[in-house]
Amino acid sequence: MRLEITQRADLAVRALVVLSESATRLKSKDLASELCTTPGIVPQAVGPLVRAGWVRSVPGPGGGYESVTPLEELNVCQVVEEIDGPTDSGRCVVADRMCDAGAPCALHASWIRARDELLSSLAATSMASITVSC
Repeated sequence: MRLEITQRADLAVRALVVLSESATRLKSKDLASELCTTPGIVPQAVGPLVRAGWVRSVPGPGGGYESVTPLEELNVCQVVEEIDGPTDSGRCVVADRMCDAGAPCALHASWIRARDELLSSLAATSMASITVSC
């Protein structure tokens, strides 16, 4: 598991909040402005949200992005994993190998407890509680 959240995951979390607060569809350039980023990066962050069914992308002149899932139904862990992939890669945090509980590294037990606590905290954080600023 990584101890970081990628810029793309951060943008996705913030995009969900901005879209849920918007009364209208937002075009890429308008969403980018709200997120303080460039229009070119918006599809990279919002695309996985569209594939997950949380955001709708409507093409054409009247199109844009719109939220279709209430934020109360989502937690931060779900969004981060949708963007960055599974948070538990099975890799050892000390050695560059798959984790082996049969021959654990010195930090194995501590890392499992810390990872579980982090995942529990992210899963307990509703997307509805997130505020957005640049």
